[in-house]
Amino acid sequence: MSGLESLYQELILDHSKRPHGKGLGTEGDADGARVATSFQRNPICGDEITLRVRLSDDGRTIDEVTWDGAGCSISQASASMLAALVEEEGRMPRAEASALIEGFREALRSRGEIALDEEVFGDAAALSGVSKFTARVKCAMLAWVAFEDATARA
Repeated sequence: MSGLESLYQELILDHSKRPHGKGLGTEGDADGARVATSFQRNPICGDEITLRVRLSDDGRTIDEVTWDGAGCSISQASASMLAALVEEEGRMPRAEASALIEGFREALRSRGEIALDEEVFGDAAALSGVSKFTARVKCAMLAWVAFEDATARA
């Protein structure tokens, strides 16, 4: 294993052990903002996630992503990395969120041909290597599919 692969593996394990954004809170805490929740399950391995998106009052930006779930370290780390990415951004425009989801999906479906840019995807770039293992792609995509669904519902 190369040094970079080892570093990425450590990053995935760190996010799965100390997740960002884990814990849904209560929907009533939204203070008038738009809130939507999405439940997704990977029927192949049993990973599950419930992800909540809180949008600004005008619905133009994503203010917060929280989640809860159970599953493998890849699915849990991916949810944590997504929440951290939104948190780092502060308020993320919905159009930017859509572009991130599409870019993530494209890279994970590329079978290793497209790497995620660390400057754009932050820690989630560590999941680039997952694209070489088709059985694990759904694990990494689970939170991002829930994010896409919840954002569309909000």
